[in-house]
Amino acid sequence: MAIRLKAARVNAQMTRDEVREEMLKRGFKTAVSTLVSWEAERTFPTAIEFKALCDIYGCGMGDIVVPDSLTKK
Repeated sequence: MAIRLKAARVNAQMTRDEVREEMLKRGFKTAVSTLVSWEAERTFPTAIEFKALCDIYGCGMGDIVVPDSLTKK
């Protein structure tokens, strides 16, 4: 069963600031406000950012729900 980005972060027991710090360690300058936007599905990370988030959260890319707006053509 796929989960949303916020649930993945909460399951990893991380705050948004901790995720921001981990993203920075991987070379991504991600603001907390950007994480909020991703979690609210107003925007979505790039594929590379998404992979980094999955690595940080300890889950696979298929474990996270991709918003319908990105999958419809």
